Amino acid sequence: MVWNLLKKNISAGQIAGYAVANLVGLAIVLTAIRFYSDVRGAFSDGDDSFVGSDYMIISKPVPLLSVMGGGKQEATTFAPDEINRLRSQPWVKKVGEFKSAEFDVGAYIELGGRRMSTALFFESIPDEFYDVSPSDWTFDPSDPMIPIVLSKDYLALYNFGFAASRGYPQLSEELISKVPISVALAGNGHYDRLPARIAGFSSRLNTIAVPEEFMQWANMRYGTPGQPVEAPSRLIVEVSKPGDPAIERYFDEHGIEVGGDKANSSRAIFLMTLITGIVASVGVIITLLAVFILVLSIYLLIQKSREKLRDLILLGYSPGQICRYYYRLVGLVNLVILVLAITASAAASLLWRPALAAMDMTGGSILAPVLAGTVLMALITMFNFYTIRRLVMRAAC
Repeated sequence: MVWNLLKKNISAGQIAGYAVANLVGLAIVLTAIRFYSDVRGAFSDGDDSFVGSDYMIISKPVPLLSVMGGGKQEATTFAPDEINRLRSQPWVKKVGEFKSAEFDVGAYIELGGRRMSTALFFESIPDEFYDVSPSDWTFDPSDPMIPIVLSKDYLALYNFGFAASRGYPQLSEELISKVPISVALAGNGHYDRLPARIAGFSSRLNTIAVPEEFMQWANMRYGTPGQPVEAPSRLIVEVSKPGDPAIERYFDEHGIEVGGDKANSSRAIFLMTLITGIVASVGVIITLLAVFILVLSIYLLIQKSREKLRDLILLGYSPGQICRYYYRLVGLVNLVILVLAITASAAASLLWRPALAAMDMTGGSILAPVLAGTVLMALITMFNFYTIRRLVMRAAC
């Protein structure tokens, strides 16, 4: 009976206008988030989250005098104060140092009846900077098996460059991981041949990486006694704002180079983030205007129902009981809007998913737009409820 009395003054056109405007705004916001999630995943190494970070490997350019033998080694290394200054930058999350082997390294492989040998180099970085999680990533001198993480670029160079020109068999990641490797370590009057294995392949690191505990042990055994620890010549930096112009500006001012095409990729990510933010902001503005439409509609509705509300209160109905009828209406409308907006963002993602699939790229998870839409709609609904209760209480006075 109460609802039949209250709904007579409800304007279906005003509710429909709010629903359409809110649906358009929320759909734009969720579609922008879905697009960012999908495309951001295409730029990442595979282990970055929706609010992603990025990794850059940096070094200093080799000066001409150093190439000609007249320069100082310190010119291409990072001093402690330079590293601390880098860590203090607002866009830096973590900084890791590459530690180099201070001894000679050689590798021997028996493959298809052929014995191959080559000189190698080893580097190590803190475990938190790897994009792979190899098993048994430890080293025990009593059971000296050396796990190695190899750059995927090195395997590609062997397969399509060296092996193709020499008639050697090409190797897959699975096969080379099973090939026994013997590593020769020499220095400080010691010479040992230790077994090794390929424990994983990295898309992020352009190096031959070993565990830090092995590097510490090997440098102590094979390195020059009493020699001071060399400053790192390369650093890996985790940045919180990929593509931020401040990053490029800082590197240019301090003469720092970024390895690979990370600078271009990060710039593309930054532009994508900026455009997505602009589109999402438009959606938020439309959503706020829709909320304003609903508030105005509720205000007009309650003003028209002012006498009825007072009569209901005189009959013993509390303001909370009266509000519940409006709560149900607004809550149902908002729930339908949320479902339709999520559906619209999922349908819109079908427009760019084939392009990502053609490049062997998988999109992001639908979880990001669903969570964002749920949180945003929950905030809108709570504000609507607060407005309804405030207007009803005012009308009942």
